[in-house]
Amino acid sequence: MPAEAGTPRGQRRVPRALVAGAALVLAALTTAPALAAPAAFTTQRAESGESVHAVAAPRSGQGRGTLLSLTPLGRQSRAEVIGQAQKQGLETGTARHGVAAYRLTYRTITPDGRPTTASGLLALPTGGDSRHLPPVVHTHGTLAYRGYAPSMADGPDRAVSVLYASAGRVALAPDYLGLGTSPGRHPYMDARSSVSASLDMLRAAHSAAPKLGATLDRTVSVTGFSQGGQVAMALGRELHRGADPRFRLGMLAPVGGPYDLVGAELPGMFDGRIDPRSAVFYLSFFLTAQNRLHPLYNDPAEVFRAPYADRVEDLFDSEHPAEDIAGKLPERLEDLLTDTWYRKLRHPSGALLEALRVNDRTCDWKPGRGVRITLYSATGDRDVPIANTRSCARQLTGHGVRAKAVDQGADADHYVSFLRSQPSIARTLPVAR
Repeated sequence: MPAEAGTPRGQRRVPRALVAGAALVLAALTTAPALAAPAAFTTQRAESGESVHAVAAPRSGQGRGTLLSLTPLGRQSRAEVIGQAQKQGLETGTARHGVAAYRLTYRTITPDGRPTTASGLLALPTGGDSRHLPPVVHTHGTLAYRGYAPSMADGPDRAVSVLYASAGRVALAPDYLGLGTSPGRHPYMDARSSVSASLDMLRAAHSAAPKLGATLDRTVSVTGFSQGGQVAMALGRELHRGADPRFRLGMLAPVGGPYDLVGAELPGMFDGRIDPRSAVFYLSFFLTAQNRLHPLYNDPAEVFRAPYADRVEDLFDSEHPAEDIAGKLPERLEDLLTDTWYRKLRHPSGALLEALRVNDRTCDWKPGRGVRITLYSATGDRDVPIANTRSCARQLTGHGVRAKAVDQGADADHYVSFLRSQPSIARTLPVAR
């Protein structure tokens, strides 16, 4: 497996999916630091470069989705957008315009409902005749390090979001809680809080767009990869339920999402369908994060063998890149887990089973008749087995919904499944007319 860009020689190699799909970052853009909660801020209109001065929201508007700051991340020409995307292996035939990118900081809530802040990437096309733009939300995959979030660094999530914007859209890529500038640790695989952060970013973008000379269409398209595939389905459900009357769901196109933890993802970690090193990383991240939300253990030594019990919780603090974490964990679950927890994870029950099931309901709903759903995956995926997508399709079928399922092939690994799916998604997403 190729090491992540910048990994020192001699360091343990990281599984490809964690390299490319989750934590690949080539170089951070030079940006001004985001302001925590300014009294006012200044930016530029995307289409003209004209300075815009925006006053912070009044006290009555300090709730969820309130825009706190808007930090310019840079402007790229169409050629630069194409070059950035090609470095990530993305197909660029839909690029039409240059793009201006910004980091949004906004108010949202923690998993237990307390006020907090989050950040995300907002990208808009420069030039073009229409400034009434359809929004697309791209929800990213597994990231352990806050500095690799879409608004922080020039990785695949920023590249694909900028590419979507270049075609004539407003692209949003939430960083999620505990990543980007959001305080604390990331509540990994807590779909509910990732959805609330994503929905609140949509609200903040609705406020930010007019300051940049644009307005958002009401109809929202949602796509995402890996963990973000699960988040995309859950966000689509909330939009369909009318979580905010300013938005409605138009299209869903998730790629390689872990929609069935109990029936597909977890069993795949023990029967060989999932790469052993990926299984070690994902399970370590999942258990330490979920234990903060649903008490699963009192002492890490109950779950993890020595010497990993003394370090695993500190590794997943949102401050360690994946390549650093992988070098401090074993290569097999048998060497990571105690005998008790090895058996428990093969046959989950109690609080563990409930924590899994809570995140297995993202496909258990009925989208409206006009919502187009395409589920992308690959037979060759050894991080999120295709059984997850088949399970999602069955749940949707149970509600009378016929979702299109696309298999990118036995020769496509996790990240390649995303690369092969992206051109179809990019061509299908609505654009400004």
